[in-house]
Amino acid sequence: MTVYTPVELQHLVAGEWISGTGQQLRSLNPARPEIIVAHGGAATATDLDTAVTAATDALPGWSATPIHERGAVLLAAADVIDRHAEDWGLDLATEEGKTRAEGVGEVRRAAQILRYYGNEGDRQSGEIYSSPRRGEQILVTRKPVGVVGVITPFNFPIAIPAWKIAPALVYGNTVVWKPASTVPLLATHLARALSAAGLPAGVLNLLIGGSDLGDGIVNHSGVDAITFTGSTGIGRRIAAAAAARGVPAQCEMGGKNAAIVLDDADADLALEQVMLGAFRSTGQKCTATSRLILTDGIADRFLDALTSKTRALIVGDPTDDSTQMGPVVNDSAHKSISTGIATATSQGASLLTGGSVDLDGQLAGGYFISPTVVELTGPPADIWTDELFGPVLAVRRAADDDEAFALANDSEFGLSAAVFTQDLTRAMRAIDTIDVGVLHVNSESAGADPHVPFGGAKKSGLGPKEQGGAAREFFTHTTTVYLRGGMARP
Repeated sequence: MTVYTPVELQHLVAGEWISGTGQQLRSLNPARPEIIVAHGGAATATDLDTAVTAATDALPGWSATPIHERGAVLLAAADVIDRHAEDWGLDLATEEGKTRAEGVGEVRRAAQILRYYGNEGDRQSGEIYSSPRRGEQILVTRKPVGVVGVITPFNFPIAIPAWKIAPALVYGNTVVWKPASTVPLLATHLARALSAAGLPAGVLNLLIGGSDLGDGIVNHSGVDAITFTGSTGIGRRIAAAAAARGVPAQCEMGGKNAAIVLDDADADLALEQVMLGAFRSTGQKCTATSRLILTDGIADRFLDALTSKTRALIVGDPTDDSTQMGPVVNDSAHKSISTGIATATSQGASLLTGGSVDLDGQLAGGYFISPTVVELTGPPADIWTDELFGPVLAVRRAADDDEAFALANDSEFGLSAAVFTQDLTRAMRAIDTIDVGVLHVNSESAGADPHVPFGGAKKSGLGPKEQGGAAREFFTHTTTVYLRGGMARP
């Protein structure tokens, strides 16, 4: 029998790795909750004050460092991450619950993100405008916003931190970072990679703790901006607190993302992509497909195929290469998702497949939920509007594409959507009609590339978008310079 030795958690404060003296934290293996993956004391309010002071002190030197040198640190850290991708991917699967293949892929994506921003020095850094006055030019330059508070979720424990921290650093900011306390191991790996790459002391500070630590960062007078990914309720509270302090906030929040399969769609392609969108990462991503809209001409045969393939998915230990879907992250998630499914059936939804799952042996106590498909044919049900953040897909039928697009927009959220059609005119109408931040045509609703903007419309996001050139809008502010020499001559 394998004996697991938990990792002792530490915090990175002012360039030093220290043990926490706060409340004891435990990261559990969600497939086998009796196994402790990592444990240690949480960071305290004193640690937070020390970290913010260190970030403040490091800011002048780091912001004055040429951007190519800042980028070189990110490039070196990307190499460290790539070298450890297999081991860290296994850690990710063990700690968070997505499959090992997905874990390794996420680690490599973090390296890709660091490389994208590591080359930012070779891109445009400002703008020049003509002046209406002789002998003058107008320059728009950019400066870092200062000390950035970074608060990240459990579901992408290294990729989401990378796409926040990398642009923050390359644009000359310093960072105080709190990851989700359920996944501290991958956060530690990322921070150690950046430290090993030569990041100066105080430029990045990692503090692990609960919601009180997050509140401390949001309300700390020394924090100049806050970037957050997580639940809608918490995001709104953070945005309100930041507004009260007069500091910018970037909040990427919930989604209730629809996939629309029209009569003329490539059914095989749509089936593959809908299943990936709904069940990859156990449905625990803000861009996951949680609603499916089928037009009448394709609905019966598509649902038959979807139900059959969903039943065949292998649920189990995410570190086993044969597993296609792992557990949800913890007991709280398991209970809330199970309750959501039960509520849906009590409100009239038909359970086509899924629900609870019973595994034997060492996995018997794991937080597993079968990939679930329910169809709504009667009165409204909460499952159509509420984000369950799990492997649950709610299905409705539409008479035509107009009704399908209207159903897709029937949500307070507007993060992502997917539409499947072979008709260019319908695809273009979808682009004009569906109100989301990210739209996929003939591909799954999930997925984001580091060189293009990412973020939601409506109540899925507040503040500037993330990734690509859009990140610069949050992590820098502009200075408009009226540049003139001596007396202008004709």
